[in-house]
Amino acid sequence: MPPRLHSAWTQFPPAFLLPEPLTFLSITKRGIKSIHPPRPNRFNLGPDLPVLTSTSTAALARKANTLPLRTGALAIKKGMTAVYDPETGRRTPCTVVQLDRVEVVSHKTRQRNGYFAVQVGAGWKHPSNVTRPLLGHFAEHEVSPKRHLAEFRVRDESGLLAVGEAIGADWFRPGEYVDARANCKGKGFAGGMKRHGFSGQPASHGASLVHRAMGSAGQSQGGGSRVYPGKKMAGRMGGQQVTVQNIKILSVDTDAGLVVLRGCISGPNGCVVKLQDAIKKPWPEFLPTPPPSQSAEGLSPATV
Repeated sequence: MPPRLHSAWTQFPPAFLLPEPLTFLSITKRGIKSIHPPRPNRFNLGPDLPVLTSTSTAALARKANTLPLRTGALAIKKGMTAVYDPETGRRTPCTVVQLDRVEVVSHKTRQRNGYFAVQVGAGWKHPSNVTRPLLGHFAEHEVSPKRHLAEFRVRDESGLLAVGEAIGADWFRPGEYVDARANCKGKGFAGGMKRHGFSGQPASHGASLVHRAMGSAGQSQGGGSRVYPGKKMAGRMGGQQVTVQNIKILSVDTDAGLVVLRGCISGPNGCVVKLQDAIKKPWPEFLPTPPPSQSAEGLSPATV
């Protein structure tokens, strides 16, 4: 250990004893430099900050590739049949749906509602069976009262059809692919064997009155003495909306308003089916409709 110096040795002499040209440099104060960059400001005040992803503009940008370019249509499921190939004799099951007086009722715009959508109505309903608010809604847009109403989102303003424009079976063409949405058949309250396909209890050897019972619903102590959320148990079965994707259109009958779809779709006969272009297939080629703000008089004859 080196010897400690006396405190007098560490003190400078008085200023009058020092020569004039001698000066002392200021000693800079050293510290620890942080290796982490400064955190960005959470307020969007600078131009170099990242774009916020929790805004409505960012939400529309994320769904730009999955929103269809045009509206869909409402149809009524008529039943199932089959078609045969005359060359190979192959049988193809198909579903027949019918479009009944489908018209555009109103629009949803981004400036007013935050997104673009088309409200479509189908069928007809007597005005005495329609509520006054809904009857005024139809009267405002000069459309007859509709029995069924649905909303179809579109990507931008080019997908908005004019109010009152009819949508027929020729809206779809053979060879295109659509997504069909309908409410499946409601089965009511069902047990575990019917609802989830449980095998049930043993059929013999001491099993008494528990052949179709579900059994244990959870642990006693190891699982916290509770039933886990989402546990498959007996309950209400069916009645929810089911989407069948990538259904091919086999044929279209414009006069009768029939569209023949390949395969089966959910729901009983007579249910309402929502048909729209499939989001997992290339968008169909169609002539874009001008925005509803433009009139047909201001367009060229080639566009009309």
